[in-house]
Amino acid sequence: MTIPTPIRRPLDGMLVLDLGQIYNGPYCGLQLAFMGARVLKIEPPEGDVVRRRKREVEPWPLVMLNSNKESVVLDFKQPRGRELFLALVEKADVLIENFAAGVMERLGLGYEVLSKLNPRLVYGGSSGFGLDGPYRDLAAMDVTIQAMSGITNATGDADGPPTKAGAAVCDFLAGIHLCAGILGALVQRERTGKGQRVEVAMHEAGAISIASALGAVMDGDKNVPDRTGNRHPALAMAPYNTYRCRDGYVAIFTSAERHWVSMCEMLGRQDLLTNPEFMTTPGRAKNMATIDDMVGAWTLPKSKDEVLAALTEARVPCAPVKTAREVAYDPHLEARGFWVDVDHPRRGKTRVPISPIRLHTGGKSEIKRPAPTLGQHTDAVLGELLGLGAGELEKLRTDEVTVPVTERKKK
Repeated sequence: MTIPTPIRRPLDGMLVLDLGQIYNGPYCGLQLAFMGARVLKIEPPEGDVVRRRKREVEPWPLVMLNSNKESVVLDFKQPRGRELFLALVEKADVLIENFAAGVMERLGLGYEVLSKLNPRLVYGGSSGFGLDGPYRDLAAMDVTIQAMSGITNATGDADGPPTKAGAAVCDFLAGIHLCAGILGALVQRERTGKGQRVEVAMHEAGAISIASALGAVMDGDKNVPDRTGNRHPALAMAPYNTYRCRDGYVAIFTSAERHWVSMCEMLGRQDLLTNPEFMTTPGRAKNMATIDDMVGAWTLPKSKDEVLAALTEARVPCAPVKTAREVAYDPHLEARGFWVDVDHPRRGKTRVPISPIRLHTGGKSEIKRPAPTLGQHTDAVLGELLGLGAGELEKLRTDEVTVPVTERKKK
């Protein structure tokens, strides 16, 4: 019997040092882990910032973002901790960090130092505003980057205040851009033999997402609205909105003429198809309020599922507005295998996602180990990769170079 050759994943055999905190860096590391890299989550003794949100058990976002990783605690404030980290850098293919600009340099662990130690290292860094420019040293969290990138100003009702997006959009946009940059750098390393620095600014990753509003500005529109609620960002088409149903809301928009024709037939308003005020996209945009009233009156007595079924059959773009609970148990995501249940050592059975990136010939995205507890793999990793014996590992614990804060409190 022929034994099938195991499918090699794209990053099998590569070692990644993930210094990422909160969402941005860890999401990048998660994607590399799904592609086969061995990802070491290097944490300070107090752990990742997200880990500290709950003391009794790991918070769900931390578990979600750190599947398939190993946790190693190293205290960079101690010389021996930095020495061990540098020894790991010599063996690494990739390093990820999303500290504020200049933090790694102040630790004596910046790109210039690490690249001399390991010229093949791909150093991926994502800060709020980048390594230069007037905003370089401004405080950067998802909410502040949303504000600076135009997302907050573009979000909310026209007569209401600027509103941050409910999702951590800038963290995840930056994380996936960082992942793409690292993959590109690894391809280039295959050609040149040399690593490089990859830089992603959350500010820039966020700014490109307001494409419709920016498009109106770049096209010379002098009346670009700040906020349009759930209407089109440039108020350029109708219907384009969320509409109330008897059990929630649905999102409907007509981006093509055929959509508008089908929508009129659904509303029983075929007369609008020959009405000059509604025959063009600009004309419908001018009559947006009238159209919204008509569509809203049609959806109101119906359920979200009834509207979805009717408009799907009519080939009009439509979707129910789902709650977080509905997303967590979405039947489509279930059927696609996006959600999987893992047995976490402290949380027990926990539902987490696989990667949205699916490589059809690069091995199935799967979770081989749940997110680690703080420092869970420190001794095993340092013993395997750096050859440290039991005596030295014990000394590192005694000197509190590798002991998590949680363990120190037990002493």
